[in-house]
Amino acid sequence: MPDVVLILVGLVALVGGAELIVRGGSKVAAGLGVAPIIIGVTVVSIGTSTPELAIGIEAATQGNGSLAIGNIAGTNVVNLLLILGLSAALRPLEMHTQTLRLDLPVMVGAAVLVAVLAWGGNISRGDGVLLVALAVVYTLVIVRIARRERPFVKQEYDREYATPADTPETPSRFVLHGALLLVGIVIVVLGADLLVDGASGLARARGISEAVIGLTIVAIGTSAPELVTTVVSTVRGERDIAVGNLLGSSVFNLLLILGITAAVPAGGIAVEQDLMRIDLPVMVAVALLCVPVFYSGRRVSRAEGIGFMALYGIYLTYLLTARV
Repeated sequence: MPDVVLILVGLVALVGGAELIVRGGSKVAAGLGVAPIIIGVTVVSIGTSTPELAIGIEAATQGNGSLAIGNIAGTNVVNLLLILGLSAALRPLEMHTQTLRLDLPVMVGAAVLVAVLAWGGNISRGDGVLLVALAVVYTLVIVRIARRERPFVKQEYDREYATPADTPETPSRFVLHGALLLVGIVIVVLGADLLVDGASGLARARGISEAVIGLTIVAIGTSAPELVTTVVSTVRGERDIAVGNLLGSSVFNLLLILGITAAVPAGGIAVEQDLMRIDLPVMVAVALLCVPVFYSGRRVSRAEGIGFMALYGIYLTYLLTARV
């Protein structure tokens, strides 16, 4: 099968599988009595990052570390510039206390930490374990904070993730949702295998860096679950879900997903020079850019959203003209 076809089929499988994971996982968690807001800040954020996880593990086991890191760095840039920018362009996004006090500082800190760890040209297995441990701590903190969120925020998550009263979670429905979750995982794993094979083949055939493919085609494709969740939430006026999903996914990408990816191979994952000197610093710069934007007026305006999208267009143009 041609490499481009493998990539396209792999992307479709990843997006579809991630949707099944989010839907099945959310319903299973609800059936176990997990509060809707906890489902939103954990299950959904992690579920939308499963394509990056599957690609990272597949790429790392094949020795294609640059593809894995490029995908994570590229996805975070897409999340913050393109998807957050599009969301704000549709409707200005209000920033609330948890975003400013926890999610934003953790995202910036995680981006800086990853760039520092990668500076030596390798993210080791020990570095990966450290990142996973930090992801666990972050998850525990956001769960604790979410339980104390204000009523109107909890209502947004109730509308989105609570099981309707007229469709109670019966044992048969619980089994069905569990099956959807498992099928989604299988589809994501198969999709990652196809995509990594196609991306590696395309890189060899065209003389393109695997990092660039990870930063462009793969990053944009695997960001589809975040794009759908964020745009739908924005249109519905559920802005806490929109912002929380994007920042939560970005943090989990850097800590949990990259951490597991680096911990799989014994020697960690190698970081090529362009990633280390250009793309990871760009990722850090984008995270830092969010600080003054988010704190100024505690909102992201339409103009700022359009500006974010324009910056992504400039970065993508640079990748496609100077690095391909």
